[in-house]
Parts: sequence; C-alpha cells; structure tokens
Amino acid sequence: MRTSRLTVTLTGLLGVVLIAPPVATAGADAEPSPAPRHVAYRDFDSWRDFRGGDPAGVRISPLGAISLARPIGTRDYVDPHGDGSATTYDFATWRSKVVDPGFDYTELIASWNARTPGDSWIEIEVRGHAADTGELSKWYVLGRWTADDEHLKRTTVSNQGDDLATVFVDTLATRSGRSLDDWQLRVRLYRATGTDVSPRVGLVSAMASNLPDAETVPVSPSGGAEGIVLDVPTYSQEVHLGEYPEYDGGGEAWCSPTSTAMVLDYWRSGPDEDDYDWVDPAYQDPQVDHAARFTYDYDYEGAGNWPFNTAYAGTFGLEGFVTRLRSLTEAEQFVKRGIPLVVSMSWEDGELDGAGYSTNGHLMVVVGFDEEGDVVVNDPASHLIPSNDEVRFTYDREQFENAWIPHSGGVAYVMRPWWWPLPPAPEEANW
Repeated sequence: MRTSRLTVTLTGLLGVVLIAPPVATAGADAEPSPAPRHVAYRDFDSWRDFRGGDPAGVRISPLGAISLARPIGTRDYVDPHGDGSATTYDFATWRSKVVDPGFDYTELIASWNARTPGDSWIEIEVRGHAADTGELSKWYVLGRWTADDEHLKRTTVSNQGDDLATVFVDTLATRSGRSLDDWQLRVRLYRATGTDVSPRVGLVSAMASNLPDAETVPVSPSGGAEGIVLDVPTYSQEVHLGEYPEYDGGGEAWCSPTSTAMVLDYWRSGPDEDDYDWVDPAYQDPQVDHAARFTYDYDYEGAGNWPFNTAYAGTFGLEGFVTRLRSLTEAEQFVKRGIPLVVSMSWEDGELDGAGYSTNGHLMVVVGFDEEGDVVVNDPASHLIPSNDEVRFTYDREQFENAWIPHSGGVAYVMRPWWWPLPPAPEEANW
C-alpha cells in the first residue's frame, strides 16, 4: 500500500528497494552471477542542455534555466483538490531530446528543481517507445508541482494506466512483460492568464531502471568510508505526533519530510522563521512541519512523494534529485564527499537488528559508516521514542543493504548545493 511509504506505527514503517553490483564467479561449481542491475540517470541543467531540447515559448537563460516567455496557448484547469472552479493559465513547453539509457527499462522516476512564484506551476510528463513493438507511448504525467499551496495543490495523477505502462504515484512502471527502450521528458510551464510571473526550472532529470527480481543481495565490499560520520542534525518524526493531521495524519507518517529537513539543516539551508510562522510556536522543530506541508501530495495523500521532496530542497537553493544506487559501496562515495543520503527501505521483524520495529516503507538518512563498515544513520522513527536524542543508530551492513536494495531498488535522495561536487559516476551512470 503506497501510503505506507511514510507511515510509522507501533508495528511498522515503510519500505523501499535497493541494488548491489553483480558479483563475478568462476569455476565449474560456481553459482551463476546475479542478473545485472541496470540504472541510468540523465539530467538537463545547463544552457547547452536546454538548447539541445525543443523549446516552445520558453526563455533559456545563460545560467541554465527555462522560464515562460511567450505563451503558446491557454488551459482551463480545475484543481481536483480545490474548490471546483476553473482557472485559465497561459503555458509554454520544453521537451528534452530523446534519451536512450542503454537498456530496456521497466521503471522511471523524474526529478526537477523549480521556482513557482505567484499563481504559477509546472507539469512534468514522460513518453517512450515500447521495446517490443516500437510504438510511441502517450505522455504520462509524473507530477503537477508548485512550491506553495495557496493557489494550487501540488499533486500526482491517478488512473493513467494503459496496456503498456501505468504511473504509481511518482514512478512510471511498465506492465508485466513490457518495457521501454528510450524516454523523453516534457515540461509545461503555467501562469495565471493576465499575470507576468513565470515558473523557472533549473533542473529536470530522469532515472530509468531495470532491476532483477531478487529477494536478497550479497553484502557489498568496502568503499573506503569507514570511520566517516557526517554531522547531520537529528530530528525525530515522533516528536510531531498529532501535529497537522491534514498532512498524512501528522508526525507519525513524516519520515520523508523529517529526513529531508535533516539534510537541509546539514547544508544550513531550508525555511527561516518567516516561512514557518504559520506553525504553532509551541511545536518543536517547526522546519519539519513546514517540510511536511510543502512536500504533501494531495492525490497520494502523503508527504513521501520522492521527487516532491527533492523539489522542495530545490526551493532553498539545493540541487536535489532521486536515483537508485546499486550498493552501499556506491553510497560510501557520497559520504566520502560529505553528502548524506536519504534512502527508502523496508523490513520485517528480525531482519534489521536493533531497529525494534518492522515496516513496509520507511525513509532515513545515511550519515556515515563505522570502522567495520556498518551503516550509521539518522532514523527519524527514533525507535518510536519521541526524542531527537534517540535518532542516531548503527545498523549491520548486510542487513541494512538487504532492507534497502531488494525492497526499493536502492532509492536515494541526493541533495546538495549545486556547486558541491558529486563523486565520479560509474560507467553506467546513475548520478
């Protein structure tokens, strides 16, 4: 159940999947190598990138961003989560070039960073060619996004499925036995007719993947981050129990926005007092309440939409995107560069020693590794104890990897200042 991704209860939280690299073996009695874990990421975030696409009515800035310049049409849009009235919007579009990830893929997640002043918003869509028939798919909507919620409610779109693919909240997924062999993104930029504000998009990207159906993965080798623990502040979602239940029931379900808030504060970014003056002053860590409200997906009815969280980080000057990592070895490369990761996991009782709970979907922050290579995390469920002092834990490497890779495919939020260098990407680049 999708809403469980963010839910923390006495019996469980949420879960996601992760991946490990293939292990080569030799010899007559050797077991066959595991199926490859294909993940490919591509972003568009520069003047050259945006010029290489197909702009219609957009301005491309020399610094690498697109904005609405000359509308090419209008749209009467009724917010499905609003009061039922229609608003007329001007719009322009930008389409990426067609991207071949190098393999036939079965899932795709898009990410974006944008500013949406006034009554403006963006819509992200994707299409691709079916690998078996060559047919070009329709455009699937992956998100209608605005940084605010006063004029429009940010949302994903249900009931888009056909015989080729469907969209599960933020993820394009092909039907059983079907796959796509390329992808193309389309960004629609909207502003209320009669206004002159414009959304501004500085990054749009997609991660395509084709993952083996494996229940377990072998423990990955050390990646050189032993003994490195980043100074990420610790926030507990349990502190916020009962606060603002209109946003997915309140703090007990806020693992994703709490994790995102921790990373924002690590980078000394995020909302200031004027931004969250709507929060009850009696509440602790109001930046967590703010993150829950402004990552909330009104169709999904949760604050755990993956790209909505990285887009939220983008509104405060960070560059954020969603990808899948293949192993903890890859995760270590980010920690070595000083970049914490938010990861999506799930596990049953007894599968993660020391957790004290089970979950069908949960997010936490990887902040480092101990000297033995085990994983140091900020777990916002804090073992279901409402205290920021009960958030830092160390989990067994093999158990952690198997709660992450096979369950969410290795989903990770990468959020850092745009000028902060990423680690070198592998040959099949997943960042």
